[in-house]
Amino acid sequence: MRASTFVILLALGISTGCASRAAKPDSREDSSPEPSSPRVTKREQMPRSYVGEGLASFYGPGLHGRPTASGERFNQNELTAAHRKERFGACLRVVNMENGRAVQVRVNDRGPYVDGRIIDVSKAAASKLGMLDKGVVRVRLYRCKDAVSEIPRAMWAAPV
Repeated sequence: MRASTFVILLALGISTGCASRAAKPDSREDSSPEPSSPRVTKREQMPRSYVGEGLASFYGPGLHGRPTASGERFNQNELTAAHRKERFGACLRVVNMENGRAVQVRVNDRGPYVDGRIIDVSKAAASKLGMLDKGVVRVRLYRCKDAVSEIPRAMWAAPV
């Protein structure tokens, strides 16, 4: 009995090993996106200046005149922003993905401290982006061609 069971299992194992594998699906069918699905740009296809994509909000009246993380006073009427990682003085181009408007801002604060948000812009920048009514919009961030804005450098750079 044991010998016949062993022979049957051995025959099944050999026949399974010799069986043909399932055919791969046609690559042309997989590469065409469905018309209803949104197009997503891969990270490798984005320009080198690309920083990220996410939700942006704005802050203004309640913090106007208070010191920022960089030490300068916050002015809601300037084109400034708060970002978690970009260095102070860095220039970022913020593009509103809903209406295509863009603005260049200077990073002078840290934040936002709300999950899911990538940047906080000043009220003036929010106005140029057309997001004052909504408050929170989806944006893409790019580094400006000028790595660091020259005008405020004296405010935050150490004297030499």
